[in-house]
Amino acid sequence: MILIVGLGNPGIKYRQTRHNIGFVIADAFIKDTGICKSHHTRFNSDLKKTAYSGIKILVAKPLSYMNNSGVSVAAICRHYDDIENIIVIHDDIDIEFGKIKFKRGGGPGGHNGIQSIISSMKTDVFDRLRIGVGRPSPGRDSADFVLDKFSKTENREIAGIVNISVEALKDYIEYGIDFAMNKYNCLKS
Repeated sequence: MILIVGLGNPGIKYRQTRHNIGFVIADAFIKDTGICKSHHTRFNSDLKKTAYSGIKILVAKPLSYMNNSGVSVAAICRHYDDIENIIVIHDDIDIEFGKIKFKRGGGPGGHNGIQSIISSMKTDVFDRLRIGVGRPSPGRDSADFVLDKFSKTENREIAGIVNISVEALKDYIEYGIDFAMNKYNCLKS
């Protein structure tokens, strides 16, 4: 089974913020597959089971807020002993707006959600789908920037970014991280 973790913050206040792009893509993936075998809240996460290309998928949206996401992810991994791969979808201010990049393992890159997962799991060996959400202007606090909503201009592009991210996830599931990195890491969404 593959665990897809979409990072974000729960609640209406955060719904359309840059930090919640992981939640948006996780929801779009579930909608796109058209199969939701079960849905429940457990381990302080919204969990949905689905399948794609004959592979079982568990999609999780931790509800413990971004900075504590790792506690939920670690609990899920302890409970489900058939998880073979983990991919975490998250915003990234170091990637140009609209670009997506796959990454295999590594440090948190300044992302508190990824840091929480690394700390709770005691490993950085999990895949990531990083979504470029733009960069704050000089002197602007990055924490405030990611908690802002997308601009009107950016909002017009979000649907396309989400669609390409869902297709990228399907390629990742079917063909693996190397194929996905080669296909998507140089594309502009």
